Amino acid sequence: MAQGMSAPDRNLALEICRVTEAAALAGARWLGRGDKEAADQAAVDAMRLMMGTVAMDGIVVIGEGEKDEAPMLYRGERIGTGEPPEVDVAVDPIDGTTLTAKGQPGALAVVAVAERGTMFDPGPCFYMEKLAVGEEAADVVDLDAPVKENLKRIAKAKNSSIEGLTVVILDRPRHEEIAKEVRDAGARIKFIPDGDVASAIAAAREGTGDDLYIGIGGTPEGVIAACALKCLGGVLLGRLWPRNEEERDQAVQQGYDLDKILTIDDLVSSDNVFFAATGVTDGDLVKGVHFRRGKANTQSIVMRSLSGTVRYIDALHLGAKVRHY
Repeated sequence: MAQGMSAPDRNLALEICRVTEAAALAGARWLGRGDKEAADQAAVDAMRLMMGTVAMDGIVVIGEGEKDEAPMLYRGERIGTGEPPEVDVAVDPIDGTTLTAKGQPGALAVVAVAERGTMFDPGPCFYMEKLAVGEEAADVVDLDAPVKENLKRIAKAKNSSIEGLTVVILDRPRHEEIAKEVRDAGARIKFIPDGDVASAIAAAREGTGDDLYIGIGGTPEGVIAACALKCLGGVLLGRLWPRNEEERDQAVQQGYDLDKILTIDDLVSSDNVFFAATGVTDGDLVKGVHFRRGKANTQSIVMRSLSGTVRYIDALHLGAKVRHY
């Protein structure tokens, strides 16, 4: 070894990729069958099984819900083999269960890992305002700025025109005003029915054709997307968005600042973040699972913030192993 060089440590992202592959293979068996609960359960079972093989002492911070609602991968569950390192874990066995059930694009199986105590716990707040962009525009966007102003800044940073930008928005009635502002400014809109983790990542990833993700979506998905964008060098800004007064009161009582704009470092403060996502259905970010003659192909994106490495992994899964999942 050359003088002054040290051997690299473990890249957990490569190990958790096996976990997302297993979840994607299991969930994809339900593609287009109209049963999102069955697809999600299959992915949960496969993900939990494989999680038990990963050499880590993990605690689920972002998971399937509280223990009473989710028998596996619930918040606070200990996962992994129990040996070091001690880490926080965020999971979404299928981000886009409805997409899977309907055979629509963009569904992912996702796992993110970071050092213990560094992931944001959203508490009672299920939703948050979110804005995500790539590295080129990371320093110019502002969650409180009008949509048109943000589009002007992004266009300038990317040496483009507003008319050349594409904005990704969840297709929900609550986003009618945002959509109107985007159109009035002259930008294009790509409405998505579900799966905002993939869309936030795509907005930060070169070559996808997406420039901005904006709107109100799930807080757990926001934390997971922040982990990915930390690896990509993009930015995600958020603010908790209580659904009702009861949720607002719970958040205030638990000490959450509902006016605070959360940065990517608030959502995941570690500089050593691992992220893996495997496509369940075809999408802009990765291809989905393709079955053929007892075999299956998967594609995953695997990232680590500390090294700044982004890998795409194409895998062929054979015979008995595919049937097992």
